[in-house]
Order: sequence, then structure tokens, then C-alpha cells
Amino acid sequence: MARVTSGKTTRKRHKKIIKLAKGFTGRRKSNYRTAVNAVHKAWANAYIGRRQKKRNFRRLWISRINAAARANGMTYSVFMNGLKKLNINLNRKVLSEMAISDATAFTALCEKVKVA
Repeated sequence: MARVTSGKTTRKRHKKIIKLAKGFTGRRKSNYRTAVNAVHKAWANAYIGRRQKKRNFRRLWISRINAAARANGMTYSVFMNGLKKLNINLNRKVLSEMAISDATAFTALCEKVKVA
């Protein structure tokens, strides 16, 4: 009975990892053992980063809204509370975009909030 080696499958598995490690520096891109660790770490960081991106954008939007609200004589919390009382349901992304590109509309919104 002939001896069967798993050469083809091993080579395929190794090539798949080495291909994923493209762009890494040093031995991490060419040595299978270190490439496996590097690729797994990269996947873990990518997973974390996808969640952090949402947090970071929310922080950015809040700071933009706060700056625009302060320019109109109120704080972020007072502005958002006023919007909630007036039942104006605009998300932070839209509000920050409005503060940057359409300052007149944002000022009008601030005036409504001040009256309320």
C-alpha cells in the first residue's frame, strides 16, 4: 500500500495564509508560522476597528453639532433636549452635515429650539 502525503492540501492552506499576509513586513509575510499569527491578529483588530469606527463617527458628529450650537448661543445638550421636546427626529449625522453645509438651516433650527 502506497504512503499518502497531504502535500497538496498543506501547500494550499499555507498559500492561502501567505496570500492574506501580503503587505506585512519581514518574516510575517513569508514564514507560515508567523504569518498565521499576524493574519489572526489582523482579523481581530479589523473586527475591533469596525466597531470603533461607529463610535468615532458619533463623537465627530457630536463635536460638530456642539460647535455649531455654541456658535448659535447654546450647548449641545440644551440643543438636543430642545429637539426632543419639539419632536424633531433628525439623527446626529444629518445634523452635523447640516451644521457644516447648510448653516442657515441649522441657525433656523436653533431659533426654534430657543423658543421652545
